[in-house]
Amino acid sequence: MRLSLLSSKNLTWTIPAFMLLGLVYGYFLNPAPLKAAILPMTFVMVYPMMVTLNIKKVFSKGDGKVLTATQLINFLTVPVIGFFVGKLFFPNSPLVIIGILLISLIPTSGMTISWTGFAKGNMPAAVKMTVFGLILGSILTPFYLQALVGATIDIPMLKVFKQIVIVVFLPMFFGFWTQRILIKRFGQDKYQKEIKQLFPPKSIIGVFGIVFIAMALKSRSIVENPTMLLTYLIPLVVLYLVIFSVSTLVGKLFFKRADSIALVYGTVMRNLSIALAIAMAVFKQEGSEIAIIIAMAFIIQVPSAAWFVKYTDRFFGKSQDKQQPSNETLIKQNVA
Repeated sequence: MRLSLLSSKNLTWTIPAFMLLGLVYGYFLNPAPLKAAILPMTFVMVYPMMVTLNIKKVFSKGDGKVLTATQLINFLTVPVIGFFVGKLFFPNSPLVIIGILLISLIPTSGMTISWTGFAKGNMPAAVKMTVFGLILGSILTPFYLQALVGATIDIPMLKVFKQIVIVVFLPMFFGFWTQRILIKRFGQDKYQKEIKQLFPPKSIIGVFGIVFIAMALKSRSIVENPTMLLTYLIPLVVLYLVIFSVSTLVGKLFFKRADSIALVYGTVMRNLSIALAIAMAVFKQEGSEIAIIIAMAFIIQVPSAAWFVKYTDRFFGKSQDKQQPSNETLIKQNVA
């Protein structure tokens, strides 16, 4: 596979392609042995993105107001929206509700920073949102799951915490030290220009692997009920539409243009890779059903983020900064 295909911009068709491949594989072959690959694939998925993450930037001064507003939306508003969307569309399917909740509880990804840059938003704030949101979301997720769905399905709290440490904090630790070692060995400039770009495609390989396994494990049920995928797609559209609307309204009412853009992408972009990793690592066989709706969220999230860039000026007005650096320069300066 060409490396140019392993891009976040191509997820709108590469994710469905791997979903289809998994569906075919699971229908004609025994998918059970694939379970052994879940944990390695989660590490392949999460570790590379941690190597490029600049954790130290979260402690820099400034952007307190927009950062606070973003996390209030992320952890007070979005989980409630996700829970009610899940209950509305899937009142008798607690596993699917868990999938929607995992989407709602793990905010931001590397694309939060990228899309903020493309729309000429506040990049330093986007970096802080990404790191802070990931850490806070990882800590709060078990408590939210227990509070919202613990009455209808058993949530193994200790197991959830253990798996979050394995799939989030352990890769974060190794990624941080890998980044430091690479910068020390090759220098900041070479790391930024040549080395850092090598890691994101490897992370996407892990995403493809998890999506493939999830579909393979669930293939028989999907083939017997093909409308299942459509019934998953509609509530995801509703979920993202509501989050976009809430974030855009808050941004327009309380923040300037650059902060508003960062707030929107800091709330709308969910860390679907981490959500997939938690679903498959914690819930094992049942995790395949949870993972399918998370995988389908990629199909909604990526094009909607691109669409919002085109209409940013209409929502928040045109950028007044005549001397603003290019999007590519902004992203390189702020991601790592």
